[in-house]
Amino acid sequence: MMMFRESEAAHRWCVGRGLEIGGSAHNPFGLDTLDVDLTDSLETVFKRAEIETCGTAVPVDIVASGDDLPVDDASQDFVVSSHVLEHFSNPVKALLEWNRVVRPGGIIFMIVPHKERTFDAELPRTPLAHLIGDFESDTREPHEESGHGHDHVWITEDIVELVSWMRTRFELSWEIVEVQDTDDKVGNGFTVVVRKE
Repeated sequence: MMMFRESEAAHRWCVGRGLEIGGSAHNPFGLDTLDVDLTDSLETVFKRAEIETCGTAVPVDIVASGDDLPVDDASQDFVVSSHVLEHFSNPVKALLEWNRVVRPGGIIFMIVPHKERTFDAELPRTPLAHLIGDFESDTREPHEESGHGHDHVWITEDIVELVSWMRTRFELSWEIVEVQDTDDKVGNGFTVVVRKE
């Protein structure tokens, strides 16, 4: 049975009760969360991979898209995700939704695959202008730049730039409280932790 370690950073920042977007049994956070996924079927490629890797799958508590959550405004202490943001065709929309459901003082904690440490290494980085275009045109269809379901490809600085742009563009009271260029969980991604002031 193969399982990745839990993130010390997530345990530091994700206190209370929150949502995990697209959780997986072999990549646990060990936090008090409800798991959100598009389906509760065990027949998806992701759930089959979970079962093959560690013999079980995380039960889905909320069947919904991670960018359209059926929970109240400011009702969560945190939103956590690992290797999920790159699957959204419109990451700005997803982050705005996560901001909506997090209470003031709450946390958006994301681990994102680092282009140079994954199968995306040969692909071009997704520029901020592309993400802005996806938001302004309300993009809903997948781009699948990588062929692995990744709509977007980034390095750490790209998400820091996106958070900074969103803070200004939408007048969000966001503070980046931690950045790990190599995440402390799987190690092939990076971590950006945002606190909603």
